[in-house]
Amino acid sequence: MDEKKIVIAINNVVPRLPELRFKFPLNWTIREGEQWAVIGPNGSGKTLIADILQNKYAIKEGAITLGYDGKIRDLVKCIAFKDIYSLADCRNSYYQQRWHATETDEVPTVEELLKEYRGSTSFEKVLDVFNVKEFLPKKIIFLSSGELRKFLIIRTLLASPKILILDNPFIGLDAPSRKLLVEMLEHISGLQGVQVILLLSNPEDIPEMITHVLAVRNKICSEPCSREEFISDKEKIEQLFFLPDKKIFLPVKENKPSMHKVTLRMEHVFIKYGSRIILKDLDWEVKNGEKWALFGPNGAGKSTLLSLIYADNPQSYANTLYLFDRKRGTGESIWEIKKRIGYVSPEMHLYYMENVPTIHIVGSGFFDSIGLYRKCNAEQERVALEWMKLFGIEELKERSFLSLSSGEQRLALLARAFVKDPDLIILDEPLHGLDVVNKQLAANIIETFCSRPGKTLIYVTHYPHELPSCVNKQFTLQKHV
Repeated sequence: MDEKKIVIAINNVVPRLPELRFKFPLNWTIREGEQWAVIGPNGSGKTLIADILQNKYAIKEGAITLGYDGKIRDLVKCIAFKDIYSLADCRNSYYQQRWHATETDEVPTVEELLKEYRGSTSFEKVLDVFNVKEFLPKKIIFLSSGELRKFLIIRTLLASPKILILDNPFIGLDAPSRKLLVEMLEHISGLQGVQVILLLSNPEDIPEMITHVLAVRNKICSEPCSREEFISDKEKIEQLFFLPDKKIFLPVKENKPSMHKVTLRMEHVFIKYGSRIILKDLDWEVKNGEKWALFGPNGAGKSTLLSLIYADNPQSYANTLYLFDRKRGTGESIWEIKKRIGYVSPEMHLYYMENVPTIHIVGSGFFDSIGLYRKCNAEQERVALEWMKLFGIEELKERSFLSLSSGEQRLALLARAFVKDPDLIILDEPLHGLDVVNKQLAANIIETFCSRPGKTLIYVTHYPHELPSCVNKQFTLQKHV
């Protein structure tokens, strides 16, 4: 192995800023033909390692060296779920904009964002392998979370990097898309010589194509090893993802259970954008206190359906929709609806660009705003901190939300969804991006919350085994072609 050419090496690196430093100087060597997984709990330092590898930070000691001519920024590319922010004309879009057709005229289509690569030898091949030609005409903000993931990977692959870093790449992908992604990575590593580095929070996500593993916890890196050595070392994995016994005690404040009969009812719902039918003749009733799973492949319209419930989509007025025993459009404001709903989703996560202390993000759940446009009173701040403590992130309260890892951000957004003790909790892929310990913690909190009287749950996932045990009903959407 040592005879293989070095592609890139981190040698005794110590970043200049103290908050970016590991417990020991960082060392890591990547050689030709190696495919890596960097694995560890949320907040362990995985993203920081990837940033150092890309030479994003000033270095106090050590060096990053390349085995090839060229610049690191050209040879090493990284994809993270929040990279959607960098897309042209999407930086200033707001969360509800995707549902307002008249406000999206300036938003580019997928085809427009890929036009610089059209004509390259790999363009058609990449589109065919990923089977994405169908959404080339779509506006970028109308893509589902799974489609966004595919788009970001495609665009980065077309730039022909030497090393491709993917931060939790399976977030938002259904089972066929996950399988397709692994096949695609195997294909490009075999034919185009691209070396892959996956940043993962779950040992079960390590695909067979990975040859080496770098484990990290609390900003301490273990000795690199082969995939086989890591998978077979159960003791090491248990130490990496240590799960302490923790009994769940929800914050004491609890609203009086709502006495409404029907949380939501949809009758013959029809949603269309241009010539594209999203939902057709859809009927669904969810009664007070019921616990539902919502299934469907990427692009089936799950996000659109949820936007109707959460009062973000203006087409709810053109359809027959009841929320909390009241027909939509009979005088209620969207804020009256939202104050009874706790909501978290991959799409919501995308549009959180608030450079404010994390406790403000959690506290914004009281006001249903993206960012905090009203100040929490002392009691609201206390409750927000209690929920942060429950999710194990109280020490992050003063940290900027943008400085957190994607897993820590997801925990903060989950806490935000629960702070007002809502009647209806909508959880769209709530565990994605969480390590195995935090998945179990979040699942326990969800179960405990849903045991409160009068709590209705809609849970969206591509992983049926992650469903809370309280879920006993399911609704499945089919994709319209």
